Amino acid sequence: MTAIPGIGRDRLPSLTGLRFWAALLVVLYHLSRQVGGVPGLSEAVWYGRSGVTFFFVLSGVVLAWTYDGARVPTKVFLWRRLARIWPMLAVSVAFSVAVWAVMDHPVSLKAVTATLLLVHAWSPEPVIFTGGNPAAWSLSDEAFFYLCFPSLLAVFAGRRARIWAWTTITVTCTALLLWPALSGLETTTRSWVLDYLPLTRSLQFLLGVVAGLALKRGWRPPVPLGAAIGLVIAWHLILIPWHHTVPDALWYSPYTASQWLSAPIFAALICAAARADLDGRRTGLGGPWMIRLGHWSFAWYLIHEIVIRAAVYHWGKPTSASGTLVFWAGVLATSLTLAALAYHNVERPAERRLRRIGPSARPIPASVTTGM
Repeated sequence: MTAIPGIGRDRLPSLTGLRFWAALLVVLYHLSRQVGGVPGLSEAVWYGRSGVTFFFVLSGVVLAWTYDGARVPTKVFLWRRLARIWPMLAVSVAFSVAVWAVMDHPVSLKAVTATLLLVHAWSPEPVIFTGGNPAAWSLSDEAFFYLCFPSLLAVFAGRRARIWAWTTITVTCTALLLWPALSGLETTTRSWVLDYLPLTRSLQFLLGVVAGLALKRGWRPPVPLGAAIGLVIAWHLILIPWHHTVPDALWYSPYTASQWLSAPIFAALICAAARADLDGRRTGLGGPWMIRLGHWSFAWYLIHEIVIRAAVYHWGKPTSASGTLVFWAGVLATSLTLAALAYHNVERPAERRLRRIGPSARPIPASVTTGM
């Protein structure tokens, strides 16, 4: 998961609001699998890990929209991204390790170090890529995207629309081909390559980059916002009977499909919401509270699984439907409150402080094409 860049923050407010809903999808996914199911709702969010795919696409869209034409030096861009994600990462890892210590659960120093260095998702060992803070694996992917972004922007920013269209088609087809092409791998290895490895997940980020560039040039997505929301809901409902038919361990199960095949649908949703903002249309996603919740979503994403883990350890899993609902409500309220506190007292202040001491943002000359 990533956060909207500081430049032009909330310029597209509906995207900030969508961040909350995507984070909620991931939170409900973890609650369903780690605590217990709520009839009806849990089936719909059983593959809510797809919310991470949404954030990968969103990251590409927002970064392309923000930095296209800005000519910000690469070192400034990378420092801004580090300032944006690393302080909250470090705090969440410390919180996670502390909870594991209380649980008397062994913690790998190697995993914690790899997490803080943002390289943990490159390891095929589950104890490494989930060891510091299980939810933080996606930040390793994001760090790789950030390193690639200046080059991607230099390659694609000046291209014609048909290049972006063909790139979108190529990325989508590659995802469709990779999914069965890797079916012969051992289950754990296949899961790592498709679900965690930054190199493969970068396809989703690239899809977002070309979509963001197209939006910046005035492209109007053919799917309106209401229809795009309907597509996202329909996709997750289709996964329900699929789940009851195919076990998750099989390569053609909806587990990986829910993350890999959803990228174009999420791209359509993001572009439709952004276009509505640019046209001045109200979406219901950009109000004050939605903006506030969207701002908290990054910290919420990093904290919520730790709260679930601590609550299950202390109280055990509920044994009744009413108990599950109460448990869910307590975790949601507690984790979101902690996220709000973390955003206002750690995430934003640390970002501002690091940006002040980092490299200056003097635009590079227009004649230089290798920077940003």
